[in-house]
Amino acid sequence: MSKNNSIWVVGHKITPVPVTGNYDMVIGETPSGVAGPPPHFHSKLHEMFLVIEGEMEFVVDGKHQTLKAGDSLDLPANAIHTFRNISESPCRWVNVHSPKGFLSFFVDMGVSNEEENAMNKSVDKSLIDTLISKAADYDMHIRI
Repeated sequence: MSKNNSIWVVGHKITPVPVTGNYDMVIGETPSGVAGPPPHFHSKLHEMFLVIEGEMEFVVDGKHQTLKAGDSLDLPANAIHTFRNISESPCRWVNVHSPKGFLSFFVDMGVSNEEENAMNKSVDKSLIDTLISKAADYDMHIRI
């Protein structure tokens, strides 16, 4: 896993992990105080998060819960969810989508880690507007 293939998506550093199965996997890093994507659901995808460092607050179907290092969360299709790092430290996490296919969202909506100010560019209003308008194309159905 090279630092050079990382991308920034809505303020989160995403590093794809090559897999051979019918799922996508990434390692994510969320800086302190960074909010997640707008509340959304996937109609066909199942998703899993595993916090490996720090802690992250998740909201799933209106219920708040905080995951700490070693905690995981399974999200079935149609679960409305979002997350944010409300701690003082970065949070690192593993994210899996099954079946395979959601990785293209990160790639298409991301800003290369090699670009100057990549994190700030990833939260630019024009990129966020594009993400919102195209999210459903990736089975990401936003509920604002």
